[in-house]
Amino acid sequence: MTEPRTVVIPLLVIQPLEIPEPHWCAGHPAIDSPEARAEFRADIDHSGPEHHFDFRGERLWTAMLTQAPHSSDPHLRVFVEQGHYARSLDPVGLYDLAATLDAHADRLREIADQLATILDGEDQ
Repeated sequence: MTEPRTVVIPLLVIQPLEIPEPHWCAGHPAIDSPEARAEFRADIDHSGPEHHFDFRGERLWTAMLTQAPHSSDPHLRVFVEQGHYARSLDPVGLYDLAATLDAHADRLREIADQLATILDGEDQ
């Protein structure tokens, strides 16, 4: 006779979960929308407002504060997504791009300062 065996079966529990929302979060979809659903606690995340970094009307970067408090990396970070900009530029265009990247770097430093302030607990 063999010993009784057990198996763990993951279940998807469908019920709303109330969680605290950080002050920097840009909000979440309405509870009855498909975008509001998360299968697991680790899937729950908060996102701040998107910061767009454009050049000549095309997106180069998007950056936003983000946190998935129940994930394996629950720390507040800045998510940066690179666009699909690819062009050949003449000298004037290249100077324009360089100047734009300088301005974008300044904005990214401002976002880094915001993140540091939040992490230091100064912006509660």
